[in-house]
Amino acid sequence: MIALLKLKLAETLRAVVPLILVSCVLQFTFVNAPTEVFLQYLMGCAFVTAGLLLLLTGIDFGILPMGRFIGAKLAEKRALSLILIVAFLLGFATTVAEPDVLVLAAQVGDATQGTLPSRPMVYVIALGVAIFTIIGFLRIVVGYSMRWQLTVMYALMLVLTLLAPGTMIPLAYDAGSVTTGALAGPVVLAVGLGVSSVIGGRSTMDDAFGLLGVASIGPIIVILTIGWLMK
Repeated sequence: MIALLKLKLAETLRAVVPLILVSCVLQFTFVNAPTEVFLQYLMGCAFVTAGLLLLLTGIDFGILPMGRFIGAKLAEKRALSLILIVAFLLGFATTVAEPDVLVLAAQVGDATQGTLPSRPMVYVIALGVAIFTIIGFLRIVVGYSMRWQLTVMYALMLVLTLLAPGTMIPLAYDAGSVTTGALAGPVVLAVGLGVSSVIGGRSTMDDAFGLLGVASIGPIIVILTIGWLMK
């Protein structure tokens, strides 16, 4: 455990320190923010560093092993409906708790002055991830081509982008980019690896990876579809 903490501390510092250094350079050159604001920023950086350290350690220590175990046990049941139900629930639950999604939804709510409330926005994004997580897991079980799957999905995205109102397009693509972050990504990927490890006859690399790419398409298509229907 101590060795894992040391490893994750090094990773966390490599991620956070460059941002802090750049911000400090900007502060002492031409930004000159009030001292109180700058001190709050430094305190926030300390909180972020501690939080990332605990989050990354927890993911490696508990979430990834448990995710693989759950995936393997699901596959052993040989019940497609059970696998897909769990895939939906995992996709939805992890996205609702995803920090990046919460930040995006809060900013959208503030920017639109409540026209697009943050909480419904979180649920819409989570629904998109959950639906397309099902599609990703279905490919692992059935084994159809990732190439054709992505071709259909991106074609649908292109058509909906042309049909949806311009105000919804940036939001849709931002929503897709924040879904598979530090929480949702490891959970979905770990369960996918567990399922793939039990289903024989195919490559684990071909089966399990690509889940996150498919899941991130979901919110884009769902939000573009809603925008098109409300146009």
